[in-house]
Amino acid sequence: MLTKALSSVLVVITLAGCSPSGASDQVDPAGSGTAGAAGIGDPDFPADGNGGYDVSHYALTLGYDPQSRHLAGTATIDATATQNLSSFNLDLHAFTVSSVTVGGHPAAFTRSGDEMTVTAGLAGGTPFQTVVTYQGEPKPVRDSPNLGTYGFVPTKDGSFVTAEPNGAKTWFPANDHPADKATYDFRLTVPDGVTAIANGELAGQPTSAGGKTTFVWRETHPMTTYLATMTTGNFLVKTGDSEGGIPIYAAVDPRYQSQLNRLYEVSGRITDYWVSVFGPYPFKSTGGVVDDFPSGYALENQTKPIYGGFEPDEGIISHELAHQWFGDSVSISRWKDLWLNEGFATYAEWLWSEHQGQGTAQQIFDRHYLNANDPMWNYPPGAAQKGDLFNNSVYTRGAMALHALRKRVGDDTFFKLIRQWASDHRYGNATTEQFIALAEKTSGQKLGDLFNPWLFEKGRPQTAT
Repeated sequence: MLTKALSSVLVVITLAGCSPSGASDQVDPAGSGTAGAAGIGDPDFPADGNGGYDVSHYALTLGYDPQSRHLAGTATIDATATQNLSSFNLDLHAFTVSSVTVGGHPAAFTRSGDEMTVTAGLAGGTPFQTVVTYQGEPKPVRDSPNLGTYGFVPTKDGSFVTAEPNGAKTWFPANDHPADKATYDFRLTVPDGVTAIANGELAGQPTSAGGKTTFVWRETHPMTTYLATMTTGNFLVKTGDSEGGIPIYAAVDPRYQSQLNRLYEVSGRITDYWVSVFGPYPFKSTGGVVDDFPSGYALENQTKPIYGGFEPDEGIISHELAHQWFGDSVSISRWKDLWLNEGFATYAEWLWSEHQGQGTAQQIFDRHYLNANDPMWNYPPGAAQKGDLFNNSVYTRGAMALHALRKRVGDDTFFKLIRQWASDHRYGNATTEQFIALAEKTSGQKLGDLFNPWLFEKGRPQTAT
C-alpha cells in the first residue's frame, strides 16, 4: 500500500473434500468442543480474525447495484476445524443476516458488533460447510488512522474496494486477518455496462441476462482477505502478455483513458524486471486498475494493484508490483511485522530508480539519513503500532534497514537472500524473526547489531551503513 438488485446474499463456507450430504459426519458427537476464539491471536489487533478453524477457499457469488448500493449474492468458503468446536466466529460488518446453516443444517447465530458467532459442534480436524444468508448496503470503515475510509466503498458508478488492514468484513463474512490465507472464486453480477473486477483471472467471457452482466474471476493462489477486491464501475480494459510472457490485465476509468496504454506497458515491464531480481512471478497474471475514486492511495490487491484518483508514476507502480512477492505471496503473520511488506516494496522503488539510471539506492538512503530530525527516528519500524500502522518509518526506515543489510553483506549475498526469502515462504506467512534468521544463515554473520538499531530501537543509528 501507498498512503497518500438481487434478493439476498447467500454466503457458503465450504471445505475441501466435503459436501453437504456428509454433514452428519462433521458434528462432534461428544459435544466436548469449546468456543473458537473471537480473535486469531494477533495481540495488536485482538478482534481481527477468529480462532478454531482455518479457511482454505472462499467462493463469493455477489450482486451489486451501484444505484441502490445494495449488495446481494452467494459466497462459499472452505474451512477446517483446528480444535473441537462448540461455536465459531466470522467477521462481518453491518448487513442483515437472515439465516445460517452448518453442514446443510440450520444453526443458531448471534451478532455483536463485527462478530458473528455460529453455534455448531465440530470435531477438530473436520472439514465443515457453513451457509450465511445476508444482504444490505456495505458500510466501509471510516476515519481510520492514516487511511481515512477503506473496505467496500460505494462510488457513483460502482465500488472501490481496498480492504487493508481489516476491511474484508465490510463485504463478506471472513476470517479477516492475513494469517489465514485462502483461494477465491468470485461470481460478480452488475448492471449491463458496468465492469466487475476481482483478483486472479477471468474464467470465460462475461455473460449477460436480464439487463445484468456476470463476471467470473478465479484466484487459485492463497490470498489474504484484505487483498480481495470487487472493484466495479465504468472501465476501459486492455489485455495481453508482457515480453516475459506474463498475462496483463489493465483497466482505467474513462477519466484516465490516456493512461491505459501506459499502465499496461509499464506494469508488464516492471513485472518482468522484478522476476529477474526477486525470482519467478508468484501468480498467473499482472496489471493494475486506475479508478476515479479520490482516495489518493494505492493498494497491492493480488494480481491487480489499484490506484485511487491519480495517475501512478513508475515508482508507485514498482512499489505495488513488488508487493506481489512481498506482502501478497509472502504475507505477514501479524501486523507488527508490516515493514516486511512496506519496507521491501519501498526498497523496490529505490531499486527501480537505480535500474532506470536515476538516483541510486545509496543516494536515496543518504538523503533520508541526513534528515536527523525526521520523526521516523522515534518510531522503530520492526514493531508497527496499531494506532499508526502505516507510519512513514514502516516504509522508509524499513527500506533503509534493507539497504544497511545490503551494504553489510554485499550485493551477491543480499540478492540471494531476497530471492530465497521469496521462495521459502511462497504463498505462506512469515515473521521478522524468520527473516533475521535467514539473513544470518545466508550471510554467515551475526546481525543483531544491525537489525536492533534499524528495526527495534528509537533514535537514528550512529552510522549510515
